[in-house]
Amino acid sequence: MQENSLKEHEWEKFDKPLYWFRTDDGWMQYTLAGPRRVHPDEPVVHVSFFEADAYARWAGARLATEAEWEIASADAEIEGGTYSDSFRFHPRPLSPDAPSGRLHQMFGDVWEWTNSSYSPYPGFKVVEGAIGEYNGKFMANQIVLRGGSAATPQNHIRPTYRNFFYAANKWQFMGFRLTRDAR
Repeated sequence: MQENSLKEHEWEKFDKPLYWFRTDDGWMQYTLAGPRRVHPDEPVVHVSFFEADAYARWAGARLATEAEWEIASADAEIEGGTYSDSFRFHPRPLSPDAPSGRLHQMFGDVWEWTNSSYSPYPGFKVVEGAIGEYNGKFMANQIVLRGGSAATPQNHIRPTYRNFFYAANKWQFMGFRLTRDAR
């Protein structure tokens, strides 16, 4: 069993995002700046692929594939909170002044789960040495996340930047974006 994987069926016990807790005054969350009230307009973070997928299905939607995400982000502005932004280390709510009719916060703030397994792009070759060993061994049983997060350096953010984690992981500012098929 992998060191970072959950015990069998432990993922079935997920009932809230990681770091959330309830008080008499409502939902709170632990952040890198300490505990604070959950803000209703901030992206939900620290959820597993299982939770993101379950919520999407409940909402009559789905998670985008990696290719769909990349196409949707192609013309999006690279705007979003990264750790280069005043070292905030927490996703920002969407501004009420944000113009409608386009996607926002595709980059930074939240790593977005996709519905794609982490596999090599066509033509990928594992190189010799440590970097090849690192990249090659992870191309199994993991799911792609896209977009970067509040902990991603701004100079890493780009439309092709991809991350990967096991489906049960939920710790690194992992969130999601709902997708619906065109009618």
